Amino acid sequence: MARDRDPEQYSRPVRRILIGVLVVVLLGVFLLWRIDSPRVERFRMALLDRIVPSMDWAMAPITWGAGVVEGFQSYTRVYEQNQELRRELQQMKAWREAALQLEQKNAKLLDLNQVRLDPRLTHVTGVVLADSGSPFRQSVLLNVGERDGIRDGWATMDGLGVVGRISGVGRTVSRVVLLTDASSRVPVTVQPSGQRAILSGDNSPLPPLDFLEKSDLVRPGDRVVTSGDGGVFPAGLLVGQVVQGSDRRLRVAPAADYLRLEFLRVLRSHEAERIDDPGTLIPAPPPQAAAANGGADG
Repeated sequence: MARDRDPEQYSRPVRRILIGVLVVVLLGVFLLWRIDSPRVERFRMALLDRIVPSMDWAMAPITWGAGVVEGFQSYTRVYEQNQELRRELQQMKAWREAALQLEQKNAKLLDLNQVRLDPRLTHVTGVVLADSGSPFRQSVLLNVGERDGIRDGWATMDGLGVVGRISGVGRTVSRVVLLTDASSRVPVTVQPSGQRAILSGDNSPLPPLDFLEKSDLVRPGDRVVTSGDGGVFPAGLLVGQVVQGSDRRLRVAPAADYLRLEFLRVLRSHEAERIDDPGTLIPAPPPQAAAANGGADG
């Protein structure tokens, strides 16, 4: 019969006791927290220090997560600053390249201004637009043409020497055939010997000297200038200096820098005055002189 007893008969009194104890504890805690006394306050603080566990372990993941977020934000800021510095560096490189180009152009223009020309010769400065790009034709285009008064056959120079001649003029552009072109023939004088020759282009960087009167008087290093024969080029323009080629021929190393042609000076060549009546060059004697001469003859 004892085995048939309900377990609820034993658990119900236990629950009642536990509930009563819990109520008494809560009531005691309530009363403890309601009492306003320094001693009770110290007791409460000591009780909290003993009972309440440390929350550092609970805050550790939150602290680590906050550090990760802050580190990612810092990395993002550093990355953005790096990209900004890269863009500024690219801009600085572009400005540096532009400054170098301006410096080179300024040097070229200064070289053009330092060339000593006949005061009677005037000139027009043009910018080189493009070259022929062909190994069989050596020429460049200038951004000056008929509107600037350019005429066919005029000589062109860079900051050092003769480059070529105008061969084809448009409204706003003109073509310059270089001295190295196979169709170029320029009368020159070799100094100091004074030997005259023809500078014949052959599409090579060193055009040869043809029709030398006395080649034994010409030495490598001699100065070559235009002779002015034929009225194509003005006399005295620097062309280059004599060198001896690999084929043992006397050639000319141009003074002009053909690899960096940016600005060219086109020389205005004025046609020589034609003399139709040579007698007009001899003025008639004054009347008194004519009478004196007549008396003397009488």
